[in-house]
Amino acid sequence: MKKRATLWKDSVVKAFELPADLAYGSVLLSVTGRNEILIENYKGILEYRDDHIRVQTKDCRILFVGKRLQIEYYTNEEMKIKGFLEQIIYEN
Repeated sequence: MKKRATLWKDSVVKAFELPADLAYGSVLLSVTGRNEILIENYKGILEYRDDHIRVQTKDCRILFVGKRLQIEYYTNEEMKIKGFLEQIIYEN
């Protein structure tokens, strides 16, 4: 039954040409060079240190690894991380 609901939602999203991040609540990352990351649709901050930041999303956890990382700001919808980004790791 769940599969049928998913197929129906996929059909609606495609028919109305809706953005996937809005329709499914998927995380959206905008990376500017190696110095700035904008995260949209995240659930929470799990870990925050100057060499890594771990964030929970709807579907997974994302680990940002780098140097001098800092959260410039965050709201319920988005967060901006600045610093020297070395890796983005998607975790289950």
